[in-house]
Amino acid sequence: MGSVPAGAARLEELRLSVHEDRIEAALRLGEHRAVVPELRELLDRHPLRERLAALLMRALFADGGQAEALVVFERTRRHLAEELGTDPSAELVGLHHELLSADPSPSPIAPPAPLTAFVGRAGEVAAIAELLGEARLVTLTGPGGVGKTRLAVEVCAAETQQVCFMELGALRDGALVPQALLRALGLRERGLHVAAGDGDPLERLVAALSGRALLLVLDNCEHLVEEVAASAARLLAACPRLKVLATSREALGVIGEHLHPVRPLDDGAAVELFTARARAVRRGFVPDPQAVRRVCVALDNLPLAIELAAARLRTVGLDELAARLTDRLAVAARGTRAVDERHRTLRSVIAWSWDLLSGPEARAARRFAVFAEGAGVESALRVCDTDEETLESLADKSLLEWAGGRYRMLATIRAYAGERLDAAGETAAVRQAHARTLLELARAAEPWLRRHEQLGWLAVLAAEHSDLVAAVEWAVAAGETGAAAELLASASTYLWIRGVSGALAQQAAALLDAVGDAPPDGHDEAYAICVLLAASGPAGREVWRRHRVPAERALGAAWSGPEPGRYPAALLLWMMHNAGDGDAPAALALVSAQRDRPEPWVRAAAHYVSAFGFLGNGEREKADSAFRAAVTGFRALGERWGAALALDALAGLAGARGAREEARALTEEALTLAEQLGAWEDCADLLVNRGDQRIDADPAAARADYARAAEFARRAGSASATAATRRARGDLALLEGDTAAAEELYAQALAQLDPHWIKGLGHRVRALAGLGRAAEARGDRAGARAHYQEAARSASVPGATLPDALRFLGLPESWVEAVGGE
Repeated sequence: MGSVPAGAARLEELRLSVHEDRIEAALRLGEHRAVVPELRELLDRHPLRERLAALLMRALFADGGQAEALVVFERTRRHLAEELGTDPSAELVGLHHELLSADPSPSPIAPPAPLTAFVGRAGEVAAIAELLGEARLVTLTGPGGVGKTRLAVEVCAAETQQVCFMELGALRDGALVPQALLRALGLRERGLHVAAGDGDPLERLVAALSGRALLLVLDNCEHLVEEVAASAARLLAACPRLKVLATSREALGVIGEHLHPVRPLDDGAAVELFTARARAVRRGFVPDPQAVRRVCVALDNLPLAIELAAARLRTVGLDELAARLTDRLAVAARGTRAVDERHRTLRSVIAWSWDLLSGPEARAARRFAVFAEGAGVESALRVCDTDEETLESLADKSLLEWAGGRYRMLATIRAYAGERLDAAGETAAVRQAHARTLLELARAAEPWLRRHEQLGWLAVLAAEHSDLVAAVEWAVAAGETGAAAELLASASTYLWIRGVSGALAQQAAALLDAVGDAPPDGHDEAYAICVLLAASGPAGREVWRRHRVPAERALGAAWSGPEPGRYPAALLLWMMHNAGDGDAPAALALVSAQRDRPEPWVRAAAHYVSAFGFLGNGEREKADSAFRAAVTGFRALGERWGAALALDALAGLAGARGAREEARALTEEALTLAEQLGAWEDCADLLVNRGDQRIDADPAAARADYARAAEFARRAGSASATAATRRARGDLALLEGDTAAAEELYAQALAQLDPHWIKGLGHRVRALAGLGRAAEARGDRAGARAHYQEAARSASVPGATLPDALRFLGLPESWVEAVGGE
């Protein structure tokens, strides 16, 4: 009897191995999308089977679903740890690293991958490409469903220069257009030192794109025409190599705009499209050309209407389809109609397709309307309260699309689905479910953002960015202050590390206006984080002035008891904000007091912050020890944000005591981490630091570092980083005896440096001291003394000697002696 279970287990193992072999063969043939549902089902039944996890990760990644693939790894790792007490195999860990390294840094959003063949408009693609050769702004206009977006995608495919595709349908606040464009380009609003940024996001875009050849596609602009037009006009005026292709139901109205009206397909192309889509759902479909033409004409030859109708041939015949459509549309087949009538035709076809849905399908479809930019499978299942079979059925009927490991709904269909959701009286409940799902995801991700798994979870949350914004907007507007505060707090670590806190700064400020000067009950820490977020936005100074003191009390209460707060990153951010404009000693005391907490990231952050306290007291050895403890802690976790900050600070101390080789090694390690996070302006600053560390011994190597830093600064669109590179080039010019060039570069740097940028202090001091050295070289002793005195005042650190402060800020020893002597 005892042999039966063992035999059954062997048979089950053999059966699973056969399944895995078959699926692996399918993946080699490129059938990644087809095997995903089966792999999900198998892995749900066998969550500890690593080969299944690896196959699903590869299938998702091949379909563009990097974030989903990384989630599969994390879920499998957790199951193995909780149930077996083991780590994933070396093979699975290797695959995880492979997926992470496939795209370790942000890059421009590519056009969506077409799911079907392009029919009937090859000549139009060529005409638009030719028009873009003559004009720098081309807008494709036409009613919803006429094919503007697909036409733009095909134009992108023929484009030879780099393309960035920005879908604006999910954006509701026109003021956030520049931030959305930064995100689409893979750019940050601010660096790793997040307390200050480079000001206006639009000007950051201008700086990033001023010398770059790029086709920027702005899709679905009609609901934000004024704001999109203003941004496009500014960028085109300042960036001569930029071209813009927009899609909208109306013109942008910008000078120099060329319009290309997108009209319905001609009769032949419409029939070809219907036939192609019909054969996709009904293999062996043999069309009756006259019947197909009658259907297409009744649909005004609108591509979306044709696709919705053709999808129904899975269950009905062509004659029946034609009869149903004729009854529903109640129009004769009489050629092209006016735009408003075409809109009514499309709406009627969507309504007809909707009415043919089963009850569960209609329920899932209308609930899906709350997603701003599509959804992964798990989120869609939860919010829509449905199953995978229903979602797949909606995709078969062209009401959903599947791409990149996510479902999405076209804007025209989503608008109708939203109406059906309102009519069903479910909007508030589904919005609440959507917000709850996003909150749970962000809370689950937050601890992993402070670990080695950071890059994977950043990708997961980046895929949900628009929906995080939408969930917060709904919660604030609905008066759900507690939910809004927790959503903002749970997303904040992602927002700060990714450098996109401005996306929710206005919503955080609106929430603070709603709650007043005291936190909502039970949400003290979240309230303090909202203050930090709002302080990073356009109303930052006023928010900080009004809310800093109650936020300080709230954060102190959360982190003064035996139980720690939920969001440790807030401690580091609190210190950064208070260092420049607040109660720095109190913030230093609060964060430093966390050095004995059991959470390792908190301990590392506390050591990092306490080091600055020791430095301010002139205790360099204690500061060095604290920075080393921070570096050790962050390294052990594999966390890149804190490690890069601590390594940079430790390198500064090493350089100050003359250990240039050690300083260079620490800087290079920090540079690698900053590159992985896509923090280009921090890369620029670190390269400048490395150049400074070897300018005396190897000026040629320093010149190369400064040139590369300038490229990173331009790529980031950072005026502050550009100023740092100009200061560095000033030092090089001074070393080479070109005092006039040095003085010009120093003056440009001083004019451009952000006074609130924490790293800018060192560059300011070096620039002022450099001007002093240049004045000395010209024999202007009075001018030199004035510059040295201003450098000394700028470098003043309470409790530290002036030479020590200057050394920590990176001045060469000969300069320290010269400035110190004045």
